[in-house]
Amino acid sequence: MKFGIFDHVDDSGRSLAEHYAVRLRIVEALDKLAFHSYHVAEHHGTPLGLSPSPNVYLSAVAQRTQRLLFGPMVYVAALYHPLRLAEEICMLDQMSGGRLQIGLGRGAVWMEHELYGIERARVPQRYDEARDILLKALTSDVVNFSGEHFSFNNVEIVMRPFQKPHPPLWYGVANPDSTAWAAANDVNVVSLMPVEGAAKCLGRYKEEWARLGKAAGALPHLGLMRQIVVGETDSDAERIARPAFKKWRASFTDLWDRRGVPFPLDHILQREWDGYVKNGLAVAGSANTVREFLASQIRDTGANLVLGQMVFGTMREDEALHSLKLFSRDVIPALAQAS
Repeated sequence: MKFGIFDHVDDSGRSLAEHYAVRLRIVEALDKLAFHSYHVAEHHGTPLGLSPSPNVYLSAVAQRTQRLLFGPMVYVAALYHPLRLAEEICMLDQMSGGRLQIGLGRGAVWMEHELYGIERARVPQRYDEARDILLKALTSDVVNFSGEHFSFNNVEIVMRPFQKPHPPLWYGVANPDSTAWAAANDVNVVSLMPVEGAAKCLGRYKEEWARLGKAAGALPHLGLMRQIVVGETDSDAERIARPAFKKWRASFTDLWDRRGVPFPLDHILQREWDGYVKNGLAVAGSANTVREFLASQIRDTGANLVLGQMVFGTMREDEALHSLKLFSRDVIPALAQAS
């Protein structure tokens, strides 16, 4: 059982310079705690994601840490030229001594693609082409490809990643059918859906894995993403979580709200903290409360990884660090031992 951190790097109300400084100090702390990995979102034109260029941000993470695995969750691959992305991935993997993790996805917000002039209907095929070219560029001496969006003829590849054949792949899953490609390609997956939906996705992954004749002991990470705040008491944790969540949740649907477009998942990813808790997507409490919450979710979904969204909204630096230290000391060892 592994535990990592997911971070939107969302608006905290600080100046941008201070915002990044605080986040990087927190990342330095994570490197000394019991966390396995650190994953950042990519968003554009919204306060939800103030790391619109994950590779720029992660280059600083690479230099501030020594053992922590890190990567995007996910690169919005349809927005990239795949050969340039491959070169930057090689740089980050080499600079970090092989700690980069590659998250790939279409991107969940079509309005962000429109900012870059990419029509919504063209995103899936553009993503598929970019993904396939990227993987060729990371593993081949020469790239040849002919598609609707990209074409390459005998392009020689100079850069190479540290990890062979390439850094581990990650993918977000909300639909069980999307696990077929992931299982076939040994991809780590993470679900932010409630327990029932997450269990279907992770269960389907295991079925696909077994159908392919792969060893159960070689399963990649099958993860849950949850918002988590740990305090000395339940009331201490809730006091921090509620106002921080309010700020984060406003950023979460900022693009939708500004355009007057209904957000399609309000019934699941609700706008109030209590709704998130009710749907099993968040917990704020003492170490004992958080342990019990996660132990139940791990059991019911079959997950072998938890990514905690533990720094968000208006949370103060000292509050975030205290929560992370409590989680590292009093939650991770107990759940890791139980598994």
